[in-house]
Amino acid sequence: EDGRVVGFAHAGFGPNAAETDLSYDIGVICAVLVRPSHRRQRVGTQLVERAESYLRQRGATEILAGGVPPYNPFYFGLYGGANLPGFLLSDPAADPFFRKLGFVPWRVKHVFERRLEDYQNVIDPRFVALRRRYDVQLVPQPDIPSWWREAVLGSFEPFEFRLADRLNGIPAARVTGWEMTAGLTPSGHGSIGILDVFVRPEVRRQGLARFLLNQMFRYIQEQFFRLVEVHIPDGDEPALKLFQSLGFQHVDTGRSYRQPGSSSPLAESFASASA
Repeated sequence: EDGRVVGFAHAGFGPNAAETDLSYDIGVICAVLVRPSHRRQRVGTQLVERAESYLRQRGATEILAGGVPPYNPFYFGLYGGANLPGFLLSDPAADPFFRKLGFVPWRVKHVFERRLEDYQNVIDPRFVALRRRYDVQLVPQPDIPSWWREAVLGSFEPFEFRLADRLNGIPAARVTGWEMTAGLTPSGHGSIGILDVFVRPEVRRQGLARFLLNQMFRYIQEQFFRLVEVHIPDGDEPALKLFQSLGFQHVDTGRSYRQPGSSSPLAESFASASA
């Protein structure tokens, strides 16, 4: 009545399989917000219905709610911390709202954090041999391998730590991260978000990920960063054990949803904590 916006829904699309363009087969409801004074009046419900109608008119056969890689067209760096985790359970309105609209839980991401003020060098007997064989390299601006990832991540200038084999120079492991400049700690020091941990299959289970992360944490601690965050997919036990062994604590959980009854193939995340 007074011209104020009382709510909005924001919808978009994910990438094709090659991440070279949009795919209109899969639509994503990225955000739904309603002023507290106008809740429980079906405003949010009607906004979601209109968002779904828009997506289906453009060709979507699959509707997701809550951005999660690679279906994360908007809000990276603005919501969720280190990556987009769907809707956080610390936002208590989201889960019952989408369930009531017929959406079912799809992917779950667990948010883990590690403060670095008390971080101590990890002692692992495997590290002696790893130091002899591998060089730790910091790549400030690594190549971003696809148009979609450039569109989502490029403006945040991700960095990469690598373990390069001294015999052939081939990277055996890497950690990709970014400076969460919008998420300063109460002390005013910055935070780092981990996007991806990868170890080549033939050298896994030898401690490379743990060694590389330890080296990375020591370095960023010296640069006065005081918090590291990572999102771990539900059921990824190797990643869970890895980060818990480095002192990470669970602080929140994100959940994305989908409308049931569709058979559209959905890609796996391009940003994972799995090692």
